[in-house]
Amino acid sequence: MNKIKVGIVGTGGISNLHMVGYRNLDNVEVYAVCDINKERAEAFAQKYAIPHVFSDYNEMLKLKELDAISVCTWNNGHAPVSIAALNAGKHVLCEKPLAMNTKEALEIQRAAREGGKILMVGFVRRFGQNTAILKEFIDKGYLGDIYYAKTGCIRRCGNPGGWFSDKKKSGGGPLIDLGVHMIDLVRFLMGKPKAVSVYGATFDGIGPRSHIKALNRYKPMDYDEFCDVEDLATAMIRFENGAVLYVETSFSQNIKDDFLFLDLYGTKSGAMMEPKLEIYSELEGYLVDITPRYSAESDVFTANFKREVAHFIDCVQGKVECLNPVEDGVEIMKILDAIYESAATHREVILK
Repeated sequence: MNKIKVGIVGTGGISNLHMVGYRNLDNVEVYAVCDINKERAEAFAQKYAIPHVFSDYNEMLKLKELDAISVCTWNNGHAPVSIAALNAGKHVLCEKPLAMNTKEALEIQRAAREGGKILMVGFVRRFGQNTAILKEFIDKGYLGDIYYAKTGCIRRCGNPGGWFSDKKKSGGGPLIDLGVHMIDLVRFLMGKPKAVSVYGATFDGIGPRSHIKALNRYKPMDYDEFCDVEDLATAMIRFENGAVLYVETSFSQNIKDDFLFLDLYGTKSGAMMEPKLEIYSELEGYLVDITPRYSAESDVFTANFKREVAHFIDCVQGKVECLNPVEDGVEIMKILDAIYESAATHREVILK
């Protein structure tokens, strides 16, 4: 059996989760790795027994044997690397967000369409067990028409620093890093309606809190304390079907505990997906709460990445239609851009 040969660009923390996914598949060989830090790329290659190492992704893309790549760079590398790979005839799994802005996202979409290759966006939360279960209930009509949703990912002291808090590398703060997942997840569950207007606000009065003691905090490679991104972002998003989404996300916020939430409100039932899965409805004239029971995975994050990577390879082989196509990444970038624009202008933004 000829194995699908994959290259990885960027060897930060997320690349290890991609590797777990690829190594879980018998029909895949990770054939090459690239990082602007050659020593880091070599260490990654040694760890995972990858035969080819590069510090320039353009050189890596000259390998005719490569079928596909994972883009695991800083956000400002997503567009140039993805476009170069698509132009070189490779399929691409690009980490979220798709790009730094809508303009770049549209350029990626154009390259994918012109080259006839798959560009799959790394919306990994779509592959969660709870997502699949709730989506089944929704698709079978149990919730009725979903008219309102609330979601967010809130951190009290969770600014990672490094590239995450450098706008030139990340494009923004918690909105583009955490909010992108939550907005996409709600839109996916609702059947991917188009956003038509946005009102948003951002705040930056707290900062990275690097002086806080006695906390175990995630720090990326090449960590530093520089920060020019928002502490908190919040927005109201209206969709073409009349539904409204409220979203809130933060790196730094004066609250008691970190909190993840996702609630949907339908005409027949409501549902909570985070922090746990429950459905709220009525039956025979009684209010009822439904808790789907399923065997929870011990490492949800890793399991989601395994399913995401397996789906990407199935797409490369033409077995299935891509669940996370480039068009979805473009729509989310339009929403993120609109939130940042609204926050800067203090006005509602109408999306075309």
